[in-house]
Amino acid sequence: MGVEVLFPDELLHALKVDKKSFQRQALLYTLGKLYEEGRISGGLAADILGCDRWEFYQLLSEHRFYVMDYSDDELEGEVREI
Repeated sequence: MGVEVLFPDELLHALKVDKKSFQRQALLYTLGKLYEEGRISGGLAADILGCDRWEFYQLLSEHRFYVMDYSDDELEGEVREI
């Protein structure tokens, strides 16, 4: 079961995009925002979008979402591991 959100056809015409492209973009923006807010993981978002995690991160970057949000302690830990 899923959730359906309806957008008027006029929006697709105004944006000059087809339905499938708009659906994917709307899903990406929704998942990107939820990921950015820390409400879902990158792995879950990638699964829903049908890609791997690294492709999801690339898409986030291309659409100007924050890809990584480390606390100071987490960042310091990552640097120590390098």
